[in-house]
Amino acid sequence: MNRGLGWLYTIGGALGLVAAVTLTLEKIERLKDPSYVPSCSINPVLSCGSVMDSPQAAAFGFPNPIIGVAAFAVVVTFGVVLLTGYAPPRWVWLGMQLGTTFGVVFVHWLIAASLYRIHALCPYCMVVWVVTIAIFWYTTLHNLRSTRSGGTLRKFHSGLLVLWYVVIVALVLQEFWSYWRTLL
Repeated sequence: MNRGLGWLYTIGGALGLVAAVTLTLEKIERLKDPSYVPSCSINPVLSCGSVMDSPQAAAFGFPNPIIGVAAFAVVVTFGVVLLTGYAPPRWVWLGMQLGTTFGVVFVHWLIAASLYRIHALCPYCMVVWVVTIAIFWYTTLHNLRSTRSGGTLRKFHSGLLVLWYVVIVALVLQEFWSYWRTLL
């Protein structure tokens, strides 16, 4: 089990880290030149620039991607440590649970902000959404492994994760349907 989580943390954390670093670099370019158009500003809906310029993009007074750089570096490191065969004590797992719970709550706040306040999506942010949800989900399942509810959730773990993603995709499609249908 720890080996699978090790791979998830290493690969998912690396994807999140690349997205966070890219967003940080894009933000720096935007700060240097306000007319700079980020590489992920593709159209009116897929527009990192709109997201970067929103108050939600600096929820704690500094650009959110800096949180991602720090957090995903920890996730990748933990993943590599798990791949060595190390069995962390319970308190480490509880710390990982706390961090991933903060991450998934924060990501869902950002999803709601993107959909209903900013009215734009950032492709790099969406990568962060996907990996944060998976990392939270499997960390939670690991920590619930010896409970009755953990056993039930494990039976349907991938189906529930897919359902979670489908709900988010449905919300995105619904919110931007007037734009998406112009592309059909």
